[in-house]
Amino acid sequence: MKSFASDNYAGVLPEVMEALHKANSGHARSYGADEITARVTAHLKEVFNTDLSVYFVFNGTGANVLSISSATLSYNAVLCADTSHIYCDESSAPETFTGCRFFPIPADENGKIGPAAIRERLIRKGDVHYAQTALLSITQSTEYGTLYTPDEISTLSKLAHENGLYLHVDGSRFFNAAAALCCDLKDISSAAGVDILSLGGTKAGMMYGEAVIVFNKELNKHIAFRHKQIMQLASKTRFIAAQFEAMITNELWRKTATHANNMAKLLESTITKHKGVNITRPVQANALFAEIPREWYEPLQKHFPFYVWKDSTHEVRLMCSWDTTEEDIHNFSNAIAALS
Repeated sequence: MKSFASDNYAGVLPEVMEALHKANSGHARSYGADEITARVTAHLKEVFNTDLSVYFVFNGTGANVLSISSATLSYNAVLCADTSHIYCDESSAPETFTGCRFFPIPADENGKIGPAAIRERLIRKGDVHYAQTALLSITQSTEYGTLYTPDEISTLSKLAHENGLYLHVDGSRFFNAAAALCCDLKDISSAAGVDILSLGGTKAGMMYGEAVIVFNKELNKHIAFRHKQIMQLASKTRFIAAQFEAMITNELWRKTATHANNMAKLLESTITKHKGVNITRPVQANALFAEIPREWYEPLQKHFPFYVWKDSTHEVRLMCSWDTTEEDIHNFSNAIAALS
């Protein structure tokens, strides 16, 4: 089975498997005190061109909870897009573990939030009756597969910092964003004023694991204790670190993310030829959103699983992965042709 439901459905990159095999030799110190973790941390400092701290976690929800909890107290509020994963898809874990109130900001038609919409929520500072806003979170690439440019992120970081907020980036598809923007990872994070980044690995082709990258040293005060408290400190951290080492060595991430992005573009150009298919969002990374007839759902999903994003408008989400092939896309297109 090949799926367009999620890049989580894809298997593990061969290079990552090899890295795991190499890490599985002999004994190593636990809880991140091993040589691989130290080596990868040093490499990440070079990649992001800044001093930083790295905390490896098991999954994306854990990365976001750790990032947010390091920058907030329980009487704080978090601003995020109303389409964001932390607001819609993490089963209240961020609110539960942080105690914070999450204020959803209406995203524009491309899934992004801008300065004007954010400023409307920067109210009642110092009011004891109101949850005090401490953090702004954006998603890169967004839930609609669209991108914040380096300049847009810089603008948001300046706005956040001028108002005493930290800027967090949920980067579960951060590699896809950087590849699509043809930029370095630092250009949309450390160099753009981001304070803390949830850097995704699983959707990019790792077996499991994400990384929390701390750029703002103020956030180091409590994060190590939070790491343990929220049950995201792996005793055998080296197996997560080794996977990230494979991803950043010779920019493997760029090769695989570029492929996934290119497949999404090919998917767009291929299926738009069919009557009944209406692309609803710009295809900028590895996601495609389209409206299709509802009666197509079942016959297509039997062979090509995908998510129905908004049933009221028949909008579906189609995701491409590192292992999506041109044949997969043409087979999907042929299935649509048989229905249209």
